[in-house]
Amino acid sequence: MDPLISTDWLAANLEAPDLRVVDGTYYLSAEQKSARQEFLARHIPGAVFFDIDEIADSGSSLPHMLPSPEKFSSKVRKLGLGDGLRIVVYDSRGGLFSAPRVRWTFRVFGHPEVAVLDGGLNRWIAEERPLEEGPARPGERHFTARANSFLVRDLQQMQGNLESRREQVLDARARGRFEGAAPELWPGRRAGHIPGSRNLPFTELAKADGTLKPASELRQLYAKAGIDLAKPVVTTCGSGITAAVLALGLEVAGARQVAVYDGSWAEWGLPQQPGETGRPVATGPAETQ
Repeated sequence: MDPLISTDWLAANLEAPDLRVVDGTYYLSAEQKSARQEFLARHIPGAVFFDIDEIADSGSSLPHMLPSPEKFSSKVRKLGLGDGLRIVVYDSRGGLFSAPRVRWTFRVFGHPEVAVLDGGLNRWIAEERPLEEGPARPGERHFTARANSFLVRDLQQMQGNLESRREQVLDARARGRFEGAAPELWPGRRAGHIPGSRNLPFTELAKADGTLKPASELRQLYAKAGIDLAKPVVTTCGSGITAAVLALGLEVAGARQVAVYDGSWAEWGLPQQPGETGRPVATGPAETQ
C-alpha cells in the first residue's frame, strides 16, 4: 500500500470489506480543542477515532510515548482494526499533522498496510464528499503486534549517535524553536536542538491545499536542509508527532532508512540533573558540513 493515498482513491474504495478508515486528529492541550468531539460532530463514513494520548504509555511522564505491544493490540482491536486490513488515516488539521504519527505507530507494531489520506478531512469536505456523525460502533478484530525496532529511536540511541554520527538527525520544529530564539512550547524544556541536527519545519512539506508536495520538490527540500537520502535519517520534533510528517516525506522522496525519535524534544530538552552531561543542547542555525 502506498504511504499516501488520494481522496479519489478513498472514495472509490470506501466500501471495500478489507478497508478501514481512522481519524487520527490531535490537538495540543494549549489549543483547547477536542479532537474526539470533532470526530463525533463529523467524520468520514465508517471511520473510528484513534486517541494518540490514550493509545500510549500511560506510565511515562513524557507525552504520548509508544505503548507496549500488548496495550496497542488491546486498544486497536476494540476499534475493529486488525490483521488482514488496509488502513487509511486522516486528520482534520490540513492533512499533514498527526495522521502520519498514527500511520508510523501502526508500522512500528508490524502493520505495513497503512496510508495517510493526502489533504485529510479538509480536502474531503472541500470536495463535498459524504460525512457522518456520532460514535463509531466497530466490531472487534484480532491484531497481532510485531514490534519493528528499526523505525524507532530512544534516548540512549540518540546519545550514542552524538559520537558516531552514523545517522543524520532532522528536526521538524519551527526554526525559532530549533535555534533557541523562540520559546519552547513544551513547559520546562530548555531551548535549542540536539547538537549536529538539521532543521526542516514540517509545515514546508505541504502545498497550500494541505496535500504533500511532489517527490521531486521534497527531495530538493531535504537536500537544502543538508540531508542525504541515501544515508540513515532519524527525525525528531517537539513530542514525536510532526517528526512522523518528515518521516512520511522522506519515504515518499525515496529514503529507505528512516526512524523517529519517540521522546523528541519533550525528553531531550528536559533540564539536566546535577552531574548529567548526556543531553547537550546547541543553539543557533544548524551546522553545515
